[in-house]
Amino acid sequence: MQIKKQMTIKEVLDQCPEAAEVLFEAGIHCVGCHLAAQETLEQGLKAHGLDDKKVQEIVEKINEKVK
Repeated sequence: MQIKKQMTIKEVLDQCPEAAEVLFEAGIHCVGCHLAAQETLEQGLKAHGLDDKKVQEIVEKINEKVK
């Protein structure tokens, strides 16, 4: 399984609960937000002001947790 930025935040957390730790470390606390079921990981991260490079870094960190 691989986490992709096009997945909703809920999908990411359902498949990899450890992703919450990575998001918290990045200052993203939307894990319980009602938008998590609708917003993609990329949309959520960009809504918090992160650029494409940082989004990719976070996706890679989450995928390391999946391994």
